Amino acid sequence: MQVAIIKYNAGNIFSVDYALKRLGVEPLVTSDKEILRKADRIIFPGVGEAETTMNHLRKNGLDTFIKELKQPVLGICLGMQLMCRRSEEGDTDCLGIFDAEVKRFRPRRHADKVPHMGWNTLTETGTPLFDGFKGGEFVYFVHSYYVPLNEYTAAVTDYIHPFSAALHKDNFYATQFHPEKSGSVGERILTNFLNL
Repeated sequence: MQVAIIKYNAGNIFSVDYALKRLGVEPLVTSDKEILRKADRIIFPGVGEAETTMNHLRKNGLDTFIKELKQPVLGICLGMQLMCRRSEEGDTDCLGIFDAEVKRFRPRRHADKVPHMGWNTLTETGTPLFDGFKGGEFVYFVHSYYVPLNEYTAAVTDYIHPFSAALHKDNFYATQFHPEKSGSVGERILTNFLNL
């Protein structure tokens, strides 16, 4: 099986690469559309800022290309947010795979820190990405923006209020948390993705 990681101007690519290698997979890190088109699985990771990243994707024609992919695609963190229709971060139009808007966390109490950073639980897991899950598993988050609950929500986490920890539509899967930093739980999610 050939797994490709989309290379673009966002961080965290190499921790995803390392996590896959721990599972015995040698991924290709590339922005070459022909190689990406032929891959069996594609991962669209990201740590960064929405507006700058979308400008980069548009400049390189990756915005329309990603939407047309037919194999299973997994967006991670910023990758998930960019798969939505619009982000409040820089008032940015995104890829529109999921008809959802990305919002900024607004603290309600003094104890509400932004970014939401650290371990939190998953509930209402409802997609093959979470096969074998019972609910209440811990995963690792680092984010200041979130996707509200919507028709594509595939897992829920509560911080300040409930939000989409994962999304799923057709061949597109996405997690707000970092499976590559979530220990054995994250490894199981990546394995489930590879086994789709």
